[in-house]
Amino acid sequence: MKLGAFSVSLTVKDIHVSKSFYEDLGFQVFGGDITQNWLIMKNESCVIGLFQGMFENNILTFNPGWNQNAENLESFTDIREMQKQLKDKGIQLLSEADVTTNGPASFTIKDPDGNLILVDQHV
Repeated sequence: MKLGAFSVSLTVKDIHVSKSFYEDLGFQVFGGDITQNWLIMKNESCVIGLFQGMFENNILTFNPGWNQNAENLESFTDIREMQKQLKDKGIQLLSEADVTTNGPASFTIKDPDGNLILVDQHV
């Protein structure tokens, strides 16, 4: 199973304060829209998302079909196949990708400690 690019999506209280803090750590804005209260920031191969007012807890995020530069990969495991493999292993999905579609889709699961994991395919 190829999970693709990895990032941590952080829920923040003040996106401007958080942006400045992570810039001090060497991160640079890579994507997003601060006027919509979300940014994607990068420091070498480390990627974080800053999200103000969009969700309650931090989320581990995987993007099948992308590398760490958000570039499309030639070969990757489609999200619907991942979903099937996880279900076959008895992992409960909190939300599911529509198996009758192709392309972009997502699903969510929780790890044994309650950490939310979003698998979000953009291609």
